[in-house]
Amino acid sequence: MDPLFWPSETNSFRRFTPESLAAIEERIAKKKKQQDKVDGENKNQGVEGEKLTPQLDLKTYKKLPSLYGDLPVELIGEPLEDFDPYYSDHKTFMVINKRRTIFRFTATPALCIFGPFNPVRKAAIKILIHS
Repeated sequence: MDPLFWPSETNSFRRFTPESLAAIEERIAKKKKQQDKVDGENKNQGVEGEKLTPQLDLKTYKKLPSLYGDLPVELIGEPLEDFDPYYSDHKTFMVINKRRTIFRFTATPALCIFGPFNPVRKAAIKILIHS
């Protein structure tokens, strides 16, 4: 059987925490450093690297496919780490509501003052995703 179609018991939903944000920022810095190095080497060659694209089944406002398993009740409406590889180096997190609809938000401060862990922003997100 193709591993793509196996039930994903190993794919765990993880809460989005300050440590998650720090790990994303670290990946962004590492990627930027690599990109600067590659740009220096390929300056006159015009070579483009391989670009990752978002997974179509994990697009915003679509239902979470059953392939990813059941979302634990305590994680419904909570900020989660994005498990789409495309977003591994983007400052984003995802929230899934009761109907398994995917919402994606940026982890940069909203209005330059409300960070992703601010209680006001959390309340606004809960209101927005409420079905």
